[in-house]
Amino acid sequence: MRLGVLDVGSNTVHLLVVDAHPGARPLPAHSHKAELRLAELLDGSGAVTDAGVERLVDVVRDALRAAEDKGVEEVLPFATSAVREAPNADAVLARVHEETGVRLSVLSGEEEARLTFLAVRRWFGWSSGKLLVLDIGGGSLEIAYGQDEDPDAAVSLPLGAGRLTSSHLPDPLPAPEDVRELRRHVRAEIARTVGEFARLGAPDHAVATSKTFKQLARIAGAPGSGAGLLAQRVLTRKALEEWVPRLAAMTPEERAALPGVSAGRAAQLPAGALVAEAAMDLFGVDEVELCPWALREGVILRRLDHLPTV
Repeated sequence: MRLGVLDVGSNTVHLLVVDAHPGARPLPAHSHKAELRLAELLDGSGAVTDAGVERLVDVVRDALRAAEDKGVEEVLPFATSAVREAPNADAVLARVHEETGVRLSVLSGEEEARLTFLAVRRWFGWSSGKLLVLDIGGGSLEIAYGQDEDPDAAVSLPLGAGRLTSSHLPDPLPAPEDVRELRRHVRAEIARTVGEFARLGAPDHAVATSKTFKQLARIAGAPGSGAGLLAQRVLTRKALEEWVPRLAAMTPEERAALPGVSAGRAAQLPAGALVAEAAMDLFGVDEVELCPWALREGVILRRLDHLPTV
């Protein structure tokens, strides 16, 4: 069965096409991405602007054409924090449905965390024991912990790299005092959740997903995409502590010249690095291993779990 998962995120709209069957590993067949940067298309109240809605409709329509071209039998469309938190979310969803026929399912932050956790568990398996999973998106940070396929604890915090860049580090070269203020804000937000996880015990395996973590690991020396999905990629807290001040002192153009950093996300990297460093520090994690599967794969796996086996 050829499935497509349509992920409307804060930064991009991503269609992932996979060949999937119950009990088998989903095999990637095609990937279609369009930069959306919905976080930059909000008004002062957080509502999606008319221009933002038009842009969203256009990229969803393009993704549907790509899905049709690739023979997708079923599209699983969902939206995350940027749409979820918009005061005009219902109007935006209605407009997308009217213009494209797509009914976007809006995931809660906890659902994001739980589906990402499922994908990580399936990737690493039961031998990983108790998993701590960290995921930094454009609008939010998801944290999940557990020893089964459904985590024992899962939270979502408004600490996405795009959101924090817009609210705290809007200048291309942020002032040191702005970086320090953001650092304080991020750590205070994360610290409020640590107790909920600490009572469950130390994790056996700490894992990170998301483009932000992948870029940070790459500039810290992890293998590039050419090494393949199965290459082990880790990010240490020590390396991150060295890179945080360096990234804040660079221009977006200088960051984009680093290995693995895209021009479209270079501006968000200092904020994302501060979140990653704070999460690893406050949760007592010395290193995280990068997982190639995340939310989109979790959505696919959950759908496969509900298909008949015969």
